[in-house]
Amino acid sequence: MQADELKKLIEAGLPSAEVTVQGDGDHFEATVISPAFEGKSRVQQHQMVYGSLGDLMQGAVHALALRTFTPQQWEQQIR
Repeated sequence: MQADELKKLIEAGLPSAEVTVQGDGDHFEATVISPAFEGKSRVQQHQMVYGSLGDLMQGAVHALALRTFTPQQWEQQIR
């Protein structure tokens, strides 16, 4: 699994999301910014991302560090 493949899968599952993924084939870090996260807890946000990856989390992806934000939270983050 390559980082760009993982990015495309997350974007397919969360079409309105802005996604960046870095990784080495087994371990990945992803930042996902989506208006779909509005009103959701951090756990719910992560579950949404994991849902877009399906069974990959059971084997092809060994570890995924997630950072999730609403657009407003991201705007505050970069200030």
